[in-house]
Amino acid sequence: MDRKKVEVIAYSGHRGEEIPRAFKCRGTKVEVAEIQSRWIEEGVGDRKTKRGFRLRGTDSITYTLIYDEETREWFCESKREGAGA
Repeated sequence: MDRKKVEVIAYSGHRGEEIPRAFKCRGTKVEVAEIQSRWIEEGVGDRKTKRGFRLRGTDSITYTLIYDEETREWFCESKREGAGA
């Protein structure tokens, strides 16, 4: 799976978790139109926590963003064309 580091503008909720509001993909700012799903992953061996978000951007492309809590970095792991993809 292709994983690219991205710059994300996020909102910290009342519990402190990061929620993406916009991000830069290939130099273009994409606003988050809808968060379709979210999840938490915890590694078995390393116990590293990552938060995942499947979202639709205002460009009608569906993205998967991953937030690595240890490094505090965001990654875009995939993208698909179309609002219903």
